[in-house]
Amino acid sequence: MKTPPVSRFRKGFTLIELLVVIAIIAVLAAAGFAGGTAALNKARKVTAQAAATSVATAIEQFYSDYSSLPTGTGGMSTATGGTGVAVLNILAGLETGTSIENERKVRYLSLKEAKSGNRDGVVYNTATPPQITGMFDPWGQPYFIVMDADYDERLIFTPEKNDEVKLNGRRAAVYSLGVKNTGDANASTLVKTW
Repeated sequence: MKTPPVSRFRKGFTLIELLVVIAIIAVLAAAGFAGGTAALNKARKVTAQAAATSVATAIEQFYSDYSSLPTGTGGMSTATGGTGVAVLNILAGLETGTSIENERKVRYLSLKEAKSGNRDGVVYNTATPPQITGMFDPWGQPYFIVMDADYDERLIFTPEKNDEVKLNGRRAAVYSLGVKNTGDANASTLVKTW
């Protein structure tokens, strides 16, 4: 009885071949993760831009209907308290009290409710009727509303840690500081309507 011929080639992979494949997969995964993070931040910036533009457009529409800006005018206000929240409630037709500016209760502004952790939308209180208590970008930063208090269609303001902005022919500008840039702790991704 004859024995089968011995093959010179073994079945399977060597340790070096396996390590090379694992290294290639790790490099591709790292490149994909970095690209995925950049794409995610870009999508968030587009979402924040759309929300900021919605607020600025709502202010312009309100002015077109009532020939005045919503209360809370006078420089810059944050959309997380005080005059900024009052403006959001007026634009959303949710204002209460004795002095109603949006008498027709027109809903100039309609934004989605924020996700948990006050991100990407407006936050409502639990009162009846509900009131807006803040508006946040996808990174959890508040939006800032700047309006033309003296009705000269000129805005001059300085967003936090950025250069002074001078806008002509505008009644309102809205921005958020966005996500902090990883390379510079003082810089951020400014999401703006101008």
